[in-house]
Amino acid sequence: MSLENKNNYITQRNLITGGAGFLGSHLIDKLMNLNQQVICLDNYFTGEKSNIQKWIKHPNFELIRHDVTEPIQLEVDKIWHLACPASPIHYQQNPIKTSKTSFLGTYNMLGLARRVNAKFLLASTSEIYGDPKVNPQSEDYYGNVNPVGIRSCYDEGKRISETLCSDYKRIHNLDVRIIRIFNTYGPRMKPTDGRVISNFIYQALSNKPITINGNGNQTRSFCYVEDLIEGMIKLMNSDINTPVNIGNPNQIKIIDLAKKIRQKINPNLELKFNPMPEDDPFQRQPNIQKAKEKLGWFPKTSFEEGLEMTIDWFIDLINK
Repeated sequence: MSLENKNNYITQRNLITGGAGFLGSHLIDKLMNLNQQVICLDNYFTGEKSNIQKWIKHPNFELIRHDVTEPIQLEVDKIWHLACPASPIHYQQNPIKTSKTSFLGTYNMLGLARRVNAKFLLASTSEIYGDPKVNPQSEDYYGNVNPVGIRSCYDEGKRISETLCSDYKRIHNLDVRIIRIFNTYGPRMKPTDGRVISNFIYQALSNKPITINGNGNQTRSFCYVEDLIEGMIKLMNSDINTPVNIGNPNQIKIIDLAKKIRQKINPNLELKFNPMPEDDPFQRQPNIQKAKEKLGWFPKTSFEEGLEMTIDWFIDLINK
């Protein structure tokens, strides 16, 4: 039975798939600090046990090693489905597995949600917009995705995940949420996961050239992880069952990002330019009007502040 805790939140059993990962572990921190009951499900393909180590003996926390492509029986009130490799290096490492995780993993978790009547949140992605022809991207833009390219295991995987959620809503009246996550950064990113901010910081701290794909004129929009998690929780607690963009709408050119990180760490580093990867989006910027109007959410952490906290975390990691 649900109980009201001292923070005036109803205590519920929360299942977080991919809970040992970058976003999942930050979500677990937030829920645990709200005195929620949390079950972390992870197969450690990209997750790290160290990310959730501090909660392992807590009475409200349970850790299960499990692959979401296999069904599981649990009693929960909410399912936060984050399990899927999200960086190009990881999801292209085993693209068939990535596609299976997106389809079968989401199918299995939706089946569980239906059986126990749980609220369900899918962590989707801005990658469903592909290499967009419109900028910024709003939720009613259908995208420009190459269905047979090297990124399609993830792009199309998340698109079919959204399809499954929408059909479970239409056919079974399941209570679903779909968050489209734009580029997110902060502590606990993997140093070599291929994401641009972690790449640049780790290269700079290692006194290596900062490697830029293409000429660096492509843009990204970076949201600090704590802001992203706040948006995710607001969406889960809302009554919105259509996709919502959560991200920071402030664009920055990749070459400007490289120069900014270089200036903060080592101004003498070389900038090295590599060929542009196949299907790499030229621009990425969320339209967050829906999140502002329906959730009252907008990012609060400035890029300068978030970048400083992220660099400090990487310095601590390297010095361990």
